[in-house]
Amino acid sequence: MRAMSTAQRLRYGAGYMVLAALLATLVFMVVARRPAGQAVVLPDPATPAPLRVHVVGAVWQPGVYALPPGSIAQDAIEAAGGATTTANLQGLNLAALLHDGEQIIVPQLAGVEGTNAPAGGAAPTPPGNTTAPGELINVNTATAAELETLPEIGPALAQRIVDYRTAHGPFTALDDLLNVSGIGPATLDAIRGLITLT
Repeated sequence: MRAMSTAQRLRYGAGYMVLAALLATLVFMVVARRPAGQAVVLPDPATPAPLRVHVVGAVWQPGVYALPPGSIAQDAIEAAGGATTTANLQGLNLAALLHDGEQIIVPQLAGVEGTNAPAGGAAPTPPGNTTAPGELINVNTATAAELETLPEIGPALAQRIVDYRTAHGPFTALDDLLNVSGIGPATLDAIRGLITLT
């Protein structure tokens, strides 16, 4: 075989270089076209569900109350209108964290039996409630000041009840009060036994 001339060697060398450059370009394009990783999107943290706690015993408004997570026993007692004058809070851990579905039992003082009635026999009046025992407040005719005597009903909420009644006519069922902004099931349960429609 004849030895290659310098010109032939240069041509072959140039061809190899072009081929190497083409291969490098092809590899670069394949790598560059590889999809980049997707950004990590964290979902919005869900709003924690409220704790439902059943408060019974020596409180003014026993019942089931919805409280925010992290609430303690004292919060549950306050939601139920507070402890009565016959309550014995010494045996309770008022700082205990609450759990959904828990029942808080507020015991009576030793020697006190039955309800929260004092020794004279008359039922006590919850704080802020000036309604005479057994007298129901008619939510269809009561003034805002009269509505304020109900537990958990302040001046603003009492006025909203009056405004709603004026705009929509008389309430036909106690549950209609849930249509008033600021009244939820717990508030309605707290006043249900103290109100009437007639």
